[in-house]
Amino acid sequence: MKYKGIKIAVAGKGGVGKTTITGLIIRYLVENKKGKILAVDADTNSNLHEVLGMEVRETIGNTRELMRTEVPQGMPKETFIEYKVMECVNEGDGFDLIVMGTPEGQGCYCAANTLCKKYIDILLDNYDYIVMDNEAGMEHMSRLLTKDVDHFFIVSDPSRRSVNTVKRMIDLAKSIKLNIGNFYVIINRAKNGIDKDAENFLKENNIDISLILPEDEYIAKFDREGKPTYKIPAESETVKRLHQFLAKIL
Repeated sequence: MKYKGIKIAVAGKGGVGKTTITGLIIRYLVENKKGKILAVDADTNSNLHEVLGMEVRETIGNTRELMRTEVPQGMPKETFIEYKVMECVNEGDGFDLIVMGTPEGQGCYCAANTLCKKYIDILLDNYDYIVMDNEAGMEHMSRLLTKDVDHFFIVSDPSRRSVNTVKRMIDLAKSIKLNIGNFYVIINRAKNGIDKDAENFLKENNIDISLILPEDEYIAKFDREGKPTYKIPAESETVKRLHQFLAKIL
């Protein structure tokens, strides 16, 4: 399904700062009044809400679980799922957040997944921007939510190993026809620029670097203190560079 809004997805290997960058993309959209914004935490290790400084009541994973055990007698499953999906929407300051989560039980979730996808599609179509934080690695790319993306940000650190993941993600997205509009490669935490071997590898594979972000003491400080990095000061070099880039492409 092609949603009426602009769909943005952020991915990368673990530990490269993709969730922080997702939060700062949301911040840009909010500060520039880009319309109705939905943040989607599609990471099984959900922590986008921590970056955004929010609490989460319900997840889609919980809804799938409840569908198997707690549908009230006489209530159609479709009605129950629709109600529970809407209950999973958490209201933030200028945006909403929905957390996919994972079911805790075992067994087949095919029917529950199909119904959840139906009502998530309806929900997503009510927003001008959808910003999705994906789990580390590439497994998420075979799931339905990562299809039909307008802007796909792949975050990497400056190392050769990390940029190899970038190439694998781009190759996979193209091979399984995810319908990605634009790919952007962000090199994050580049204290001394990008590793020369990594840079050569990207050039050899015709992959352009869209943006290089520095190691940011504001982000490091907020992480150490357990503060939401969504709220780091505007003078942060990461905020300035990322927001300048977003102003060009959105």
